[in-house]
Amino acid sequence: MTDIMNQLDPLITMRAVSKRYATPSGNFTALDDVNLDIHTGELVAIVGQSGSGKSTLLNLMSGIDRPSSGEVIIGGIPVHAIPERDMARWRGRSVGIVFQFFQLLPTLTVIENVMLPMDLCARWAPRERQPRAQALLEQLGVGDQAKKLPFTLSGGQQQRVAIARALANAPNVLLADEPTGNLDSRNAAVILELFAGLARNGQTIVVASHDASLHRICARTIEISDGRIAEESLAHA
Repeated sequence: MTDIMNQLDPLITMRAVSKRYATPSGNFTALDDVNLDIHTGELVAIVGQSGSGKSTLLNLMSGIDRPSSGEVIIGGIPVHAIPERDMARWRGRSVGIVFQFFQLLPTLTVIENVMLPMDLCARWAPRERQPRAQALLEQLGVGDQAKKLPFTLSGGQQQRVAIARALANAPNVLLADEPTGNLDSRNAAVILELFAGLARNGQTIVVASHDASLHRICARTIEISDGRIAEESLAHA
């Protein structure tokens, strides 16, 4: 499979990407000359200690932040060059983001939370949004929770809803930043298996996490240290 993917154009390309921040004590380099290719349908783990640059890497892929130098290209689009006025629209249609603390709106029901990205981006006709949201919830095993408010759900259920919301607009890429960090080991394992299943169905997923069990389900594991790629390993290698 890896040999086949190496013959194809990558979905995500990062070339000579660096990110520097100005601080009172001087410039801080969060990422330093990173080069990375990720192909369609890959499930890739980004691992490293706190402050190593994992979240910065995901933020650059999502367009939440921009590189100080270098190129970030997703689906042929130079994300680093998208005008700010167009960034939210691109992000809403192209990238789904899963957070550690779910970030569900507490006053909306579960299904309304999943429909919200569709309402904001108008990618689906109004009559299609609720059935699509329900289908995603069913796919992730929480269809029976659709009419409830988020606070009535367990942490594992809320994270499933958050994944459904991230998939609402059929994004090319799903980015997950410490998605199991707020879950117990049993629910964490369930979420990781969900990611593995999505990847088997062709979804491209990049997960940044401390969770050592990521090695078990990911096609590739990339270790970041001091803003650089320190090591890269393939599953079952």
